[in-house]
Amino acid sequence: MERALAVVEPTDAATELVRQAGELAVGVDADLVLIHVTTEQAYSARREAMGSIGSGAENYTISKAEEGATQFAHDIGQEVLSEFDVEYEVAGLLGEKAEQILDAAQKHDCDHIFLAGRQRSPAGKALFGDATQRVILDFDGPVTVATG
Repeated sequence: MERALAVVEPTDAATELVRQAGELAVGVDADLVLIHVTTEQAYSARREAMGSIGSGAENYTISKAEEGATQFAHDIGQEVLSEFDVEYEVAGLLGEKAEQILDAAQKHDCDHIFLAGRQRSPAGKALFGDATQRVILDFDGPVTVATG
């Protein structure tokens, strides 16, 4: 492993996964990229909520959403990785989760992905899709998945 990508989410399992990715990166002298993906559905819902309370939905742009996602990844990195001497960079993305993860891994030349998954039944995966499954199938390298 030379450069790993860790997907930051607002869950305890994802935070622990970032910690483990940092620990492993230090152990093998690898770099780390932290990303947070805001889905278009979450972006639209927040924009709608801001409009309904008069907060000016027009001010919540795509670039603001990406800035917020970048800040979230940065904050988790500072909180979780401060105990490790690991080089890392952060990025915030907006779009379909699996696609953004795969694109970021390619863009940053990552050879390992860490992400938190959820347990879903096969029927749930068929009906709703599963970003974790798509990343596992489409990434040409190891993928570490934590559920919890």
